[in-house]
Amino acid sequence: MLLDCKRATEFMVDMTCEGCVSAVKNNMLKLDGVSGVDVDLSNQVVRVIGSVPVKTMLEALEQTGRNARLIGQGNPNDFLVSSAVAEFKGPVIFGVVRLAQVNMELSRIEASFSGLSPGKHGWSINEYGDLTRGAASTGKTFNPANHLSEEKPLGDLGTLEAAENGEAHLSGSKEKLRVSDLIGRSIAVYEKEDKSDSGIAAAVIARSAGVGENYKKICTCDGVTIWESS
Repeated sequence: MLLDCKRATEFMVDMTCEGCVSAVKNNMLKLDGVSGVDVDLSNQVVRVIGSVPVKTMLEALEQTGRNARLIGQGNPNDFLVSSAVAEFKGPVIFGVVRLAQVNMELSRIEASFSGLSPGKHGWSINEYGDLTRGAASTGKTFNPANHLSEEKPLGDLGTLEAAENGEAHLSGSKEKLRVSDLIGRSIAVYEKEDKSDSGIAAAVIARSAGVGENYKKICTCDGVTIWESS
């Protein structure tokens, strides 16, 4: 008896409009072995059903002129990736942080910032989404009850290092972090690496991303000027 080896594979793909969605779908459906493609534009997630090697799918996505990163892979019947976004909308610091659940014990984090002072900055997921006083009103670093015995709070994201032009980029993963527990909380960035100051920027973590307001860009799909998240 032949076994069905189709799997669900999810990618984070840089997309900005419905033209991007069409380009991605059309290119993926050309692959022999792909039976379905779903695209979540707001969260920039592409879900592919099929038996095609990951390397082949990544190459097909990149052929559309877009950056693509693997989130995870699993059984189509029970594979579920929860994703969220935090957008920093200025007036000085702009950026976007995307979180995606790879599995129940691992989350992927991708971040891009501009407007930071050069050097190292601490950043963290904080308890509250209260931005009335910026980062100062977001509370302590998020740390669930089942993580209290660990050396560092679960929400400690380490260090962002900004280049001379004020930009910082990070792509990585964090164990034991569940995206569903983070909705409504915030991500805060600090001037100092040890987070001893009150913070210089913060953004609420939301289930889906609206169109950002920080960078103006011409979309290569149709030449229409849009506002892009990063």
